[in-house]
Amino acid sequence: MSGLCLEQVEYFKRNGFLSPLPLLNDKERHKCLSGLGRLEAYLGMKVNATDDLKWRTMPYITMPWALEAATDPRLLDIVEALLGPDLLLYTGTFFIKEANTETWADWHQDSAYHGYEPIEQVNAWIALTDATEESGCMQVLPYEGGPRLMHHKAHVVENSVNRAGQRIIEPIDNEKAVSMPLQAGECSLHHGLCPHRSGPNRASYRRIGMAFNYVPAYVKPTGSFSMSMMLVRGEDRWNHFGKITRPTAEFHEDAIAEHERVVALYRDTYYEQEPLHSPRFNESTD
Repeated sequence: MSGLCLEQVEYFKRNGFLSPLPLLNDKERHKCLSGLGRLEAYLGMKVNATDDLKWRTMPYITMPWALEAATDPRLLDIVEALLGPDLLLYTGTFFIKEANTETWADWHQDSAYHGYEPIEQVNAWIALTDATEESGCMQVLPYEGGPRLMHHKAHVVENSVNRAGQRIIEPIDNEKAVSMPLQAGECSLHHGLCPHRSGPNRASYRRIGMAFNYVPAYVKPTGSFSMSMMLVRGEDRWNHFGKITRPTAEFHEDAIAEHERVVALYRDTYYEQEPLHSPRFNESTD
């Protein structure tokens, strides 16, 4: 697969999402699942069972196989077609729903608390196991009148797969929701301003997704923290963000320290942006 055709690019820009797209073959997918297995063996527990969300975040800093997945030329060709030639890897996350559990996500936008401008972000969500209606696949809302930031409230969703437990508090027309089921190895794309949600996993297997978030290198931070991002294609002529050291070996102590540093900056930025969100809509955060 080489990038996207013009019709696919236009569809994404018009609607804010594109799915499904073929990406990983079975060998590549099992390599990722094996890497996740080694991470959970290193932790001595499932990623979802840890008290600290950092271990599901930015795996490409501590594990070369995850960096290989995030910088797969086939994937970067797709993202470049939407964001241009100079790409930064902003973050990455395992989205895992254990079998027969209540973990879910209410309507939200990824870029609500990310603290950079302009809001140009593509999330590539890769299914490592089947993501079906039963196992809680993603649903999206097509744009109405173009992309715009919507009003969210944080820490109001129980059993949320998201860090802030947030939901959009503007009226939502659920009848317009579009489901995006994926077979294992396929991926979907959505913009940082595309509203989306996912239901609980009613299936008998783990629903495992691995998402990577990319931004064009020209975006700049709006908060007081200097986040770090990884240049994955092209060049960074703007240098708005700190750099990230790539891992040379799995769970090397230097990589663990780098991961701790970068995730802390991401977390601090995220929590700084939370209380700044609602005042943009001239409403109280209470």
